[in-house]
Amino acid sequence: MRRPALYSSSVRPAPLGQEAVVPGPELRPDSKRLSRLGRHLSVHNVYLLWAVLGLMALMLGISLSLSLQQGPRKLTQEDINAAVLKTLETTPLPSAAAKAYETIIPSVVRVVGMGKDKDGKDGERSVGTGVVIVDKGIILTNLHVVRGAETIKITFSDGLETTATITGVQPENDLAVLQAHQIPDDMIAATMRSTADLRPGDQVMAVGYPFGIGPSASSGIVSGLKRNFRSPEGQQEMSNLIQFDAAANPGNSGNSGGPLVTMDGEVVGIVTAIYNPNQQRTFVGIAFAVPIENAASAAGMPPF
Repeated sequence: MRRPALYSSSVRPAPLGQEAVVPGPELRPDSKRLSRLGRHLSVHNVYLLWAVLGLMALMLGISLSLSLQQGPRKLTQEDINAAVLKTLETTPLPSAAAKAYETIIPSVVRVVGMGKDKDGKDGERSVGTGVVIVDKGIILTNLHVVRGAETIKITFSDGLETTATITGVQPENDLAVLQAHQIPDDMIAATMRSTADLRPGDQVMAVGYPFGIGPSASSGIVSGLKRNFRSPEGQQEMSNLIQFDAAANPGNSGNSGGPLVTMDGEVVGIVTAIYNPNQQRTFVGIAFAVPIENAASAAGMPPF
């Protein structure tokens, strides 16, 4: 079925100067009055609509003004606690040992004593570890790592290689103080911590170059304090040492001269020896470190 045409009920405006012609019968007087009343009501409705819109705009303006005056809502302690708990639940945290390693590693260096070997050839005579204790390039290491070396080579954590000079020794603790001839632009010195509150059972980490591999980290605990140690050859005896069980492997000096650090990455000692009762040069779980108070005094640094 065809849809009937729809027409607009509006009247097309007449040309300027003419009256609009509306088809159909002429309006009676009553109809004219009704028409004028309708137009009056329409105009009234328009005025009413604009009044309502104006009132709404005024109320919106007042609301925005009050919001701006009050400012954003302040964070409460409950908001902060909830955010922290959410972060802890969704973000895995690094272990204490990993954080200690990250803290100390910029200050750990590889120390190589160069010279002639038993066959008279030039090369590496000993490989050990050192730790930077002053950011101008002052390094602590073991004396036996650099004793008799014709040249001492240092490799920093960022890969920079340079040479160094011995500026101080403490033979009774097998310690040597080195001055690097060149240092990285962003040199970071280790933080040293007093051993006064160190206790057996405290967690510690040793960092070094065992068998020339590294830097390597091994963790353990403080096994005892104020220990004595005599070298296998009986040539040296040391006292007041920290005993610990973190693996301090041998191997051409190995971890010797490296730092013994807390889980905060702070140096409490310089690794100096391991106990080898069977002369197999294998780690049996007993290693020793010189307390940092003694080691720092070799560099002329005041005690804690």
